[in-house]
Amino acid sequence: MATQLSDAELITSLQARVKMEKKVYVPDERGGKSKKGNRKSEEKIEKMPGYNTRFMSHHSRRYVALKVMYFGKRFYGFASEAQMEPTVESELFKAFEKTRLLVGNKKESQYSRCGRTDKGVSSVGQVIALFLRSNLKISETNNGNSGVVLDEQHEGEIDYVRVLNRVLPNDIRIMGWCPAPVDFHARFSCLSREYKYFFWKENLNIQAMESAGNKLVGEHDFRNFCKMDAANVHNYRRRIKLFEISPTDVRYNDNQLWVIKIRGSAFLWHQVRCMVVVLFMVGKGLESPNRREKRCMYTW
Repeated sequence: MATQLSDAELITSLQARVKMEKKVYVPDERGGKSKKGNRKSEEKIEKMPGYNTRFMSHHSRRYVALKVMYFGKRFYGFASEAQMEPTVESELFKAFEKTRLLVGNKKESQYSRCGRTDKGVSSVGQVIALFLRSNLKISETNNGNSGVVLDEQHEGEIDYVRVLNRVLPNDIRIMGWCPAPVDFHARFSCLSREYKYFFWKENLNIQAMESAGNKLVGEHDFRNFCKMDAANVHNYRRRIKLFEISPTDVRYNDNQLWVIKIRGSAFLWHQVRCMVVVLFMVGKGLESPNRREKRCMYTW
């Protein structure tokens, strides 16, 4: 395990990082300015402790689950795989790096997420899991897990919620954290997921929508209620555990806000969005709530 830096060494490291923001020139043989010094200085700085998350490897770490809330209006979804910015995930990892909580890179952190949300979608209960830096000392009963804290202890630990919320944008909040076993996976360990879709009632036939929605409950093949992803998905059967339509206490100009609640073990890409679109068609009288297998969008 690497030795801890002294105060003097830490100050020197921080000063070097500040100087990195400025261009460094050294005189060449003709008295001019050369850019070689700038490149060499940057190469030297990159090797200094604290510049790269890999240099945090001498710290103990623990596997934690974080509960995340975010307003999705300005984000291109949760996941950063689509190469569109900003995403909730990219903002989270910026915060992990800024607070020096990330040990190693994203892959080494054993990162997992409960699921993905689309552009503009908000969440109050997204769960992610990964290894983060810990203040706790390593227990002697770690069974060979080098540098990993396995205890359930909270006292003396980093206040992950406070530290992260100080640097995250205001539309992303960490709601809580808990230690997790190293074999925990935010996606595959999840027992159920719940979506709420808010809408104004206007002239929609709620009773017809409710009748159609109840037919979604149970296990069905939902390939015609999603955006196809044939390259990655081969099983389109999903189980819907709960379907409810209920009014809220929000009103505006004699129009009431209603909510559709759908709970399932898992969902396909755009599945909830497609189901809601069909329910709106039923509510507007464009589709019958009793129609089955007469159009490609209904497969049971």
